[in-house]
Amino acid sequence: MKQWIKEVAKGKKRARDLTFDEASQAAQSIIDGEATDIQVAAFLIAQRLKNESPDELAAFVTQFRQAASLIPISPDKRQQLIDFSGPYDGRKTFAATIPSALLMAAERIPVFLHSSDTLPPKYGSSLKSILAELGVASDHDATSIGQSIDKHCIGFAHTEQLCQPLANVRHIREEIGVRSFINMAEKLLNLSNAPSVMLGIFHKTVLDTNVDNLRRLNFQKAFIVQGAEGSEDLPIHRKSFIYEITEDTVISRDLDPADYHLSCRKDPDKEVLTLQEQAALIEAIVAGETSDNLTYYRNQVIFNTAARYYLFGKVRSLAEGIDLTMSQLEDGSGRDQLQKWQSFMKVVKK
Repeated sequence: MKQWIKEVAKGKKRARDLTFDEASQAAQSIIDGEATDIQVAAFLIAQRLKNESPDELAAFVTQFRQAASLIPISPDKRQQLIDFSGPYDGRKTFAATIPSALLMAAERIPVFLHSSDTLPPKYGSSLKSILAELGVASDHDATSIGQSIDKHCIGFAHTEQLCQPLANVRHIREEIGVRSFINMAEKLLNLSNAPSVMLGIFHKTVLDTNVDNLRRLNFQKAFIVQGAEGSEDLPIHRKSFIYEITEDTVISRDLDPADYHLSCRKDPDKEVLTLQEQAALIEAIVAGETSDNLTYYRNQVIFNTAARYYLFGKVRSLAEGIDLTMSQLEDGSGRDQLQKWQSFMKVVKK
């Protein structure tokens, strides 16, 4: 690892990007446990100061993916599967992606969520912890996750449980206390081999790097969203830009909740939620409750689910997606889907 640290940590003017093969060797050194904790920390900090290249990120994704357990899924479900890829350092704002996934699964659209335990610097509520609060057991092996997707069209992976090298470097990431490019690499592992993905990013500055990597991963349909807290969730206090990645172009479009009467002014008092509040809001919304104090969050679920139905071809327009989503909320489809998932994950083998 020393030779690669020397290349990326030479300072602003002399540091250079590693080639794909060189970065692969650096990644393998971490995976095999050859690199010491201090070397791993030095490498990650140097990359943060330099900014990782597409080749470096792709190499780490490739090597860590090869060291992970992939999820076995039936061909018919896999063909339709969508990977929703958000930040692993958790959420302070409402995690609309969870109720949205429940509603999509109720429509028999297979969806895959993933995270690990929360990470610095944010230490928000991870999807793993929110699902646990909802009664969905998450520490299952790859086979059980595949069975969940096959039977109920929804699955969740605790990524570190399926990729031991990620678990092995957690303590280093916690000690350095800042984001590194592993924060992006872990989101791109695609352990379910989904042909479609919606990826959340925080800064537009990383758009090009992620466009390059989504193309390398050969997704048939791929969207990048600059969502809430770098997630795949579209906010409702402003319009959002969505980037569709094709083989040779990037198609940009904007979606404005105000065009569909779903816009709400940003409310700081509703932007920081506890784990218990996250779960309670999700349960209330998917059960069909419509009280005024839920509007801010319910509109997020409606807008995001409708957008996903539209972008992934379930409906012909966003307005049609809104009608479908509201109908689902009214008839309790999401609540029923959550109950089925809870029951299944309690009895399936870990």
